[in-house]
Amino acid sequence: MIEFKDVSKIYHTRQNTITAVDKVSLKIGNGEIFGIVGYSGAGKSTLVRMINSLEPPTSGQVLIDDVDMTQLRGKALRQTRQEIGMIFQHFNLLWSRTVRQNIELPLELKGVSKVQRAQKAAELIDLVGLDGREDAYPSELSGGQKQRVGVARALANDPKILLCDEATSALDPATTEEVLELLLKINRKLNITMVVITHEMHVVRKICQNMAVMDSGRIVEQGSVLDIFRYPQAALTKEFVQEEVNPETEDTEVILDELLAKVPDGLILKLTFHGEQAKLPIISEMLKKMPEVQLNIIEGNIHQTQGGPLGNLYLQLRGNSELLEQAVAYLKQMRVDMEVIRSGRSK
Repeated sequence: MIEFKDVSKIYHTRQNTITAVDKVSLKIGNGEIFGIVGYSGAGKSTLVRMINSLEPPTSGQVLIDDVDMTQLRGKALRQTRQEIGMIFQHFNLLWSRTVRQNIELPLELKGVSKVQRAQKAAELIDLVGLDGREDAYPSELSGGQKQRVGVARALANDPKILLCDEATSALDPATTEEVLELLLKINRKLNITMVVITHEMHVVRKICQNMAVMDSGRIVEQGSVLDIFRYPQAALTKEFVQEEVNPETEDTEVILDELLAKVPDGLILKLTFHGEQAKLPIISEMLKKMPEVQLNIIEGNIHQTQGGPLGNLYLQLRGNSELLEQAVAYLKQMRVDMEVIRSGRSK
């Protein structure tokens, strides 16, 4: 387990004092993929670099399996760092070395024999899907292939922890999906703990079980990815979630306003479905029970998280007040999360 206990990091300059991380407490379980989300300058990269002591905290403790990283020095620190791999945004490959030689580098520095290095590199090349590209140089690789080399190199020492610092930010959407699938595959196969820092909610939705949101050095919200997507509390979290699950917010608002101008009566609801609930025919069952209710589907989407599917659906319901009350009661009975977006005049 990785545990931050009341950790702070303060930088002193001639002009002022900068608090990059401010009294953060956090736990990350063994074998999970944990996401840390925030905009540039939020402190997330500084926080993650405390795990391998590249950034020692000003105060507080950073524990890995109950070992206090802040107390390690010399050989003990170097040995512990070998159990922590890191993937970078811009790959950080040596351009004068081939794919195989880049992957072998950590083992070479460790003093592993040439035969063992070659064997380990071959295993990792197969794992990350770079067969046939062993002797290529970074200049001959696509962005996704370069990142695969970075992933393989980070795994060379068989780490227990893998730190991913904006690992997909330099990639196009299709390549991002490929790299995220690769990280999931590695996590499941090796049961390695991954800490993913990103400003992209799509990344945490896709691969993380739990997450934290950082702003100005503090954690403003943390919990399971599914719960945070369902019930975001902090204003920043709501902004991140909205960008991911409903990026066309302004268009949706325009459509809703136009719809109410033309048909001002009835209700407009935003329904949120989660887990197995997202697969159930709840709306069709409601219409079977209340066929007099007039239904207009405005917009809908569904997203997959590691905790299960999560869907949003915007509806307009029309009918007399009693019918609308029955429809709302039925949705509540089915435990659908519901928000009244617009309440027009009822018949």
